Amino acid sequence: MSYEKQGKYVQAEPLLARSLSIKEKVLGPEDPSVATSLSNLAALYVTEGHHTKAEPLQKRSLAIREKSLGPSHPSVANSLMNLAELYRVQGRYSDAEPLDKRALAIREEALGPDHPAVAKSLNNLGSTYSAQRQYALAEPLFKRSLAIEEKSLGPNHPSVATSLNNLALQTEPTPVFAGRASLHAFIGNHGEFTRAESS
Repeated sequence: MSYEKQGKYVQAEPLLARSLSIKEKVLGPEDPSVATSLSNLAALYVTEGHHTKAEPLQKRSLAIREKSLGPSHPSVANSLMNLAELYRVQGRYSDAEPLDKRALAIREEALGPDHPAVAKSLNNLGSTYSAQRQYALAEPLFKRSLAIEEKSLGPNHPSVATSLNNLALQTEPTPVFAGRASLHAFIGNHGEFTRAESS
């Protein structure tokens, strides 16, 4: 098990930084493998709450992939989604939304409309809308994501559970269940629901 998965971020950071440095020297600073290392280090920073350190790394990762692989490559969609997730964590939804939309368009074009990766992009864009209480925009995305995942992965896959959770959270307050606030309180107390996945 890696240091990062064990929560040993202090040990993980210098290893990721060294990996990045080696790849830059051996492969060159514009190699797609460097973009992966940048994204990994940025993800660690996000986990640690160091968003200002993460953002330039994710932007550089995106730029490398766009230049080396082309603007419509599925790996570019991955970088777009990673940067969008960083913005969502910061509450920068207007910055996340166009990145989510572009990632979705790339994946639909490159992988087809019924690919599981498209479902993840739908979930992420839906989460961006949901966080802004734009439930009418989020709900059809979560429904489409759920349909894709049930068809391609089977009805008992963990990704299906995530889509079910996201769809369930699209409720407005009602007298019966006291709505979204009570649902969130239940989730907080029981730790049962998870939000959308990123790549």
